[in-house]
Order: sequence, then C-alpha cells, then structure tokens
Amino acid sequence: MSDNNEPNLIHCIYASAETAPLSEDDILAILAKARKTNASLDVTGMLLYDNGAFFQVLEGEAETVEALLKKIEQDKRHDRLTRIIVEPIEERSFAEWSMGYPGITINEISQIEGLNDFFYTGKSFMDLNEGRAKKLLDAFKNGQWRATLR
Repeated sequence: MSDNNEPNLIHCIYASAETAPLSEDDILAILAKARKTNASLDVTGMLLYDNGAFFQVLEGEAETVEALLKKIEQDKRHDRLTRIIVEPIEERSFAEWSMGYPGITINEISQIEGLNDFFYTGKSFMDLNEGRAKKLLDAFKNGQWRATLR
C-alpha cells in the first residue's frame, strides 16, 4: 500500500505509433477526451507526441490502468503499442495532471542528459528502453516543462 492510501497504485509507460497522420487539432481533441475520461477514473499522467509516435505515462489503480490500456490498444489510431514499464509506485509523479501535454519538441527533449545521444540518432519514442523512459519521466516530473502544459 502506498503512503497516500491508494492501494495497488501503478504507473504504465508505453509508446505507440500513429496509424495515420494526426494534426495538432487531432491531438488536442484526443487530449480533451483523455482528460475527461482520466479525471472520472482518477488516472493521471502525461502524453508526448512527435513525428508519429506517442509516449505516455498513466498512473492510477492497477485494474483501472490495465482496463484503460486495453481500450487504448484497441484504438485504431494506435499501432505497435509497447509497454515499456508497468510497475507499482508509492506516489504519483503527475498527481495534478489529468493528462499533461507539454508542447515541446524532440530537439528540446534531446537536451535532457542521458537522452541527447538517443534522439540525435533520429530515434523515436517507440525505441525507448526502460532506462531512457525513466530518464524522460524524471525530467518531466521535476523539469522545466511543467510550466509549458497545454
């Protein structure tokens, strides 16, 4: 049990590829729906999108997050959904974010120590391993981009 009395609290970090090009309006529509759904389910997290790939963190009760992931896996806008990390957590990293979406670029992300070599080689979120996913998570949990949320 976690310190904040949330039993079975987990986070899931995943990446997926878009199945068709998405416009900024498409992304904002996805965010609006995700924020409403996540608030009703007590799920928090963050979404990054760049060059056809999504990187998302979902935090919440284990059964709720698993059910939400199954729904996302069936969403025809996602392809090759890859669960990078699914693990219990003591507390949420994005407790105040129903679904944060920092408007930053891969170039800005590549400035995060430990990720610069990865993104300079032209790789996408789909290629992140667990270690780099955690570096990205930590950078957003405590970093400057918290103020750039849309």
